[in-house]
Amino acid sequence: MGSERVVVVMGVTGTGKSTVGQLLAEELGVPYAEADEFHSPANIEKMRSGTPLTDEDRWPWLDAIGAWAASRAGRGGVVSCSALKRVYRDRLRAAAPDLVLVHLTGSRELITERQSAREGHFMPASLIDSQFATLEELGADEAGVVVDVTPAPEEVAAQALAGLRAL
Repeated sequence: MGSERVVVVMGVTGTGKSTVGQLLAEELGVPYAEADEFHSPANIEKMRSGTPLTDEDRWPWLDAIGAWAASRAGRGGVVSCSALKRVYRDRLRAAAPDLVLVHLTGSRELITERQSAREGHFMPASLIDSQFATLEELGADEAGVVVDVTPAPEEVAAQALAGLRAL
């Protein structure tokens, strides 16, 4: 995989999407975008209060991420985005058909531990169950790689990059 494709780093909260995404962007020499920055203030407040977002809440957010990905087509970029459901990933691909996915995975225990230790993030650990309940694994027809987040972020990024290059 060359650096001209857009990479979406996906997974439930607490998997390290931002950290791994930044590392991948640096390695590929492309811009990084943080999906949380595409959320409306209303969405952030809803999550901060412990209320899961609805699909209706997510559509404008996904469309904004898709527009960013489309703007990077042919030039490359990395964006973090939970992209938990296939329909969300389909919506992103509708905007940017050549994007590829890096699905970060880990045990519920590891993710809960990491999320509980985060400071200053609006997503409470109490929403982890809803994230795992919503998650739909990558389909065989989806261009992407699955990487376990148990190792250090640098190792996770290296494994993701190796998987992407093999696509």
